[in-house]
Amino acid sequence: MVESKASDEAGRNEVASAVLTYLQRHPNAADTLDGIVTWWLPQQRYETERQHIKRTLGEMVERGELRRDRLPDGAVLYALNHPGRKPPG
Repeated sequence: MVESKASDEAGRNEVASAVLTYLQRHPNAADTLDGIVTWWLPQQRYETERQHIKRTLGEMVERGELRRDRLPDGAVLYALNHPGRKPPG
Protein backbone atom coordinates (compact mmCIF):
# COMPACT_ATOMS: atom_id res chain seq x y z
CA MET A 1 0.00 0.00 0.00
CA VAL A 2 2.84 2.41 0.80
CA GLU A 3 4.41 1.78 -2.62
CA SER A 4 1.07 2.57 -4.26
CA LYS A 5 0.81 5.93 -2.47
CA ALA A 6 4.43 6.76 -3.26
CA SER A 7 3.93 5.74 -6.88
CA ASP A 8 0.73 7.82 -7.14
CA GLU A 9 2.50 10.84 -5.67
CA ALA A 10 5.46 10.36 -8.02
CA GLY A 11 3.06 10.18 -10.95
CA ARG A 12 1.32 13.41 -9.89
CA ASN A 13 4.69 15.11 -9.47
CA GLU A 14 5.71 13.94 -12.95
CA VAL A 15 2.50 15.32 -14.50
CA ALA A 16 2.84 18.60 -12.60
CA SER A 17 6.46 18.92 -13.76
CA ALA A 18 5.51 18.21 -17.39
CA VAL A 19 2.67 20.77 -17.30
CA LEU A 20 4.84 23.47 -15.71
CA THR A 21 7.69 22.77 -18.15
CA TYR A 22 5.29 23.14 -21.08
CA LEU A 23 3.90 26.38 -19.65
CA GLN A 24 7.37 27.80 -19.05
CA ARG A 25 8.07 27.24 -22.75
CA HIS A 26 4.61 28.50 -23.76
CA PRO A 27 3.62 31.02 -21.03
CA ASN A 28 0.46 32.16 -22.81
CA ALA A 29 -0.82 28.64 -23.43
CA ALA A 30 -4.23 27.57 -22.18
CA ASP A 31 -6.13 24.39 -22.94
CA THR A 32 -8.80 21.97 -21.84
CA LEU A 33 -8.05 18.66 -20.12
CA ASP A 34 -8.42 16.97 -23.52
CA GLY A 35 -5.99 19.42 -25.13
CA ILE A 36 -3.45 19.02 -22.33
CA VAL A 37 -3.62 15.23 -22.58
CA THR A 38 -3.41 15.34 -26.38
CA TRP A 39 -0.90 18.12 -26.99
CA TRP A 40 1.02 19.01 -23.83
CA LEU A 41 1.84 15.58 -22.47
CA PRO A 42 3.23 12.61 -24.34
CA GLN A 43 -0.01 11.16 -25.69
CA GLN A 44 0.79 7.47 -25.49
CA ARG A 45 1.88 7.67 -21.88
CA TYR A 46 -0.95 9.72 -20.41
CA GLU A 47 -4.03 8.92 -22.49
CA THR A 48 -5.06 6.16 -20.09
CA GLU A 49 -4.43 8.32 -17.05
CA ARG A 50 -7.03 11.00 -17.73
CA GLN A 51 -8.50 10.96 -14.20
CA HIS A 52 -5.02 11.02 -12.68
CA ILE A 53 -4.19 14.10 -14.74
CA LYS A 54 -7.50 15.76 -13.88
CA ARG A 55 -6.83 15.23 -10.15
CA THR A 56 -3.29 16.61 -10.50
CA LEU A 57 -4.49 19.68 -12.40
CA GLY A 58 -7.03 20.29 -9.61
CA GLU A 59 -4.26 20.11 -7.02
CA MET A 60 -2.15 22.55 -9.05
CA VAL A 61 -5.12 24.96 -9.14
CA GLU A 62 -5.51 24.61 -5.36
CA ARG A 63 -1.80 25.44 -4.89
CA GLY A 64 -2.18 28.51 -7.11
CA GLU A 65 0.19 27.28 -9.83
CA LEU A 66 -2.57 27.09 -12.45
CA ARG A 67 -5.88 28.80 -12.96
CA ARG A 68 -9.03 27.06 -14.14
CA ASP A 69 -11.46 29.01 -16.34
CA ARG A 70 -14.87 27.64 -17.32
CA LEU A 71 -16.04 28.56 -20.82
CA PRO A 72 -19.68 29.32 -21.65
CA ASP A 73 -20.06 25.84 -23.17
CA GLY A 74 -18.90 24.25 -19.91
CA ALA A 75 -15.40 23.28 -21.10
CA VAL A 76 -12.61 24.05 -18.64
CA LEU A 77 -9.31 25.72 -19.60
CA TYR A 78 -6.16 25.39 -17.49
CA ALA A 79 -3.37 27.98 -17.76
CA LEU A 80 -0.46 29.40 -15.80
CA ASN A 81 -1.76 31.45 -12.88
CA HIS A 82 -0.16 34.85 -13.45
CA PRO A 83 0.05 36.80 -10.16
CA GLY A 84 -2.41 39.68 -10.02
CA ARG A 85 -4.43 38.47 -13.00
CA LYS A 86 -8.16 38.96 -12.67
CA PRO A 87 -10.36 35.97 -13.57
CA PRO A 88 -12.41 36.31 -16.78
CA GLY A 89 -15.97 37.51 -16.59
